[in-house]
Amino acid sequence: MSTLQGLPVFSPATPRPSQAPEVRPIMRFRSGTLHENWYVAALSGQVTDRKPFASTVLEEALVLFRGKDGEAVALVDRCLHRNAALSEGDLFDGCIGCPYHGWTYDATGTCVGVPSEGDAFCVQESRRVERFPTRERDGFVWVYMGTPERADEREPFAFPHSGEEGWRSYTMLTPFAGDVTDLVENFMDVPHTAFVHAGWFRKAAAAKRAEATVERTRDAVHVEYFQPDDSIGFTRWLLNPDGRPMTHTDRFFMPNVTRVDYMWGERRGFVITSQITPITPAKAMVYTAITFRFGVLNGVARRLLPPYTRTVINQDVRIMEVQTRNLERFGVRRFHGTEADVIHRSIEALRDHAASGGEGPPPEPLHTRIVFWM
Repeated sequence: MSTLQGLPVFSPATPRPSQAPEVRPIMRFRSGTLHENWYVAALSGQVTDRKPFASTVLEEALVLFRGKDGEAVALVDRCLHRNAALSEGDLFDGCIGCPYHGWTYDATGTCVGVPSEGDAFCVQESRRVERFPTRERDGFVWVYMGTPERADEREPFAFPHSGEEGWRSYTMLTPFAGDVTDLVENFMDVPHTAFVHAGWFRKAAAAKRAEATVERTRDAVHVEYFQPDDSIGFTRWLLNPDGRPMTHTDRFFMPNVTRVDYMWGERRGFVITSQITPITPAKAMVYTAITFRFGVLNGVARRLLPPYTRTVINQDVRIMEVQTRNLERFGVRRFHGTEADVIHRSIEALRDHAASGGEGPPPEPLHTRIVFWM
């Protein structure tokens, strides 16, 4: 500690007189290897050169904007000076300025201006906020939350049929209560549809025997259902007027993406792809792309599918709030299961192994057939 005109001045390395309480590492640093992945932080349209965009991934606060070259930039949302949120500042010349004292950072995270230092200012290597690798694909801005040098080891998930001829799509953003594992299980769970989505998907009174194959690889779970007379909600009269049998598959891709396909023949159907961005252990933002192909009925589907899918998603939001509230109350997952839960246990095994840092042998490949009622 030094003095300036009799007043104490604390350098960054000088501890304050009062001992601050111990701070628990944020989720990003206690997630095993789950942070070594790409996560959606924003829609491409939300990231501009006019106004900063705030996002949170794995409890890490981020600020996103576009640099001079138009590329998306993601920095830690914290000024080095007094910890103000950079997302509350302004953008100019490809840089972002802190709203508190005007410290300015360029697209690399380097501090390139400190107004209070006047002509004495010079760039210092130590004055740099953390920058995260970014990619843009399919209308999303992805951020790599792990070791930057490992970002090129894999690419962000490619949303199916994006931009393909004959396919149309729209995107829905939904805040959810829940852990990523629980949300993945909800999105790939069939038995709940007769209760949570009664009348919109299936009816409990009309439960039927179903079979499915479950295949687990080192980083994915694939489920294929066998029930030729299955249907969902409105599809019989609108999207499947000629009564073709429905093919239904569910897929999970590590660490946080689900894909649900409903197809009638090879040329008609829709795909629901959900990328789950964890905000906290019990809160997430879900980016859902609904991609469909119904030929001449594409225009009708584009008008009717959004309110339908929004209703169904909101029903899942409510049930996940119910489940998450009780998990927080009781503290531990204590699940009894049925044969249908082979799917969930397969997902949990992959995510739990990654959350442990990859310790011990990975889950073995699995290929089995299950029978249940839905």
